[in-house]
Amino acid sequence: MVDDNFKRVLYVDIDIHHGDGVEEAFYTTDRVMTVSFHKFGDYFPGTGDVRDVGYGKGKYYSLNVPLDDGIDDESYHFLFKPIIGKVMEFFKPGAVVLQCGADSLSGDRLGCFNLSIKGHAECVKFMRSFNVPLLLLGGGGYTIRNVARCWCYETGVALGMEVDNKMPQHEYYEYFGPDYTLHVAPSNMENKNSRQLLDDIRSKLLDNLLKLQHAPSVQFQERPPNTELPEVDEDQDDGDERWDMDYDMDVDDERKSLPSRVKKELVEAEPKDLESQKGIAEHARGFETTTDETAGAKALDVGPMQIDESSLKVEQENLSKTSDQVFTKS
Repeated sequence: MVDDNFKRVLYVDIDIHHGDGVEEAFYTTDRVMTVSFHKFGDYFPGTGDVRDVGYGKGKYYSLNVPLDDGIDDESYHFLFKPIIGKVMEFFKPGAVVLQCGADSLSGDRLGCFNLSIKGHAECVKFMRSFNVPLLLLGGGGYTIRNVARCWCYETGVALGMEVDNKMPQHEYYEYFGPDYTLHVAPSNMENKNSRQLLDDIRSKLLDNLLKLQHAPSVQFQERPPNTELPEVDEDQDDGDERWDMDYDMDVDDERKSLPSRVKKELVEAEPKDLESQKGIAEHARGFETTTDETAGAKALDVGPMQIDESSLKVEQENLSKTSDQVFTKS
């Protein structure tokens, strides 16, 4: 049952014997919670102490309600309803399995409880009230006619039908004499479960339930760290706009003129022909223009550096002399 449809399953055992097998099978998981109401002490199988709560991931997902001889309907419901109510609230099962062992009924040959059939069936009715998928199972029971009575009545409870107490004629009718009724009266045996004992058990188990996380085994994911989105660059080109090559070239030229001091050397070479001489002359003019632009950029630059005017004039005079020498040779 524990699959994608039912991520959490609750198993409740009202057989007089401890539900040790199911408890052991799911003792280390939080996917299945087991709750067993049973006779505890010198009684088979001898397990099911209130301190047995599960292990590892399954800690507090095993609940044991150890009881003594003679417990009646009122004392049984005093524990069953508040404990199961809290289990349903905290565990929130997708489905419930209820094991309806009838050896907890009054008059059972091996049992020592004093529950009536209606008291036993009240547990079925209470589980049905949560409107959660419910699977009813049989269990123990050693007074056969009372087992048949019990499960007949509880089938009616599961279907929302009230079964008549007067038994109709059928092939096993004589087994249910001399009264031939569905219900039998509980005995007058002593109830050894004092109110103090019941209070202690209920308090202990409700405290354990408070240690549970609500609805376990739901996949948790770590919260991602806070990430700051990068600030939008207002100067960044819109992806929908076409690329303008001339604009990018202008930007590159502006970036190249940013340095505050430009030092370049003009190497005079022997011209071999007239075309070489003209190229040198044009290079000289271009360098002078670049120097003037650099000086203008310095004048516009707002910064802590001072403009060295004397050094600039010396460079311009040297360039002028170089240009005159080039034109004289040509």
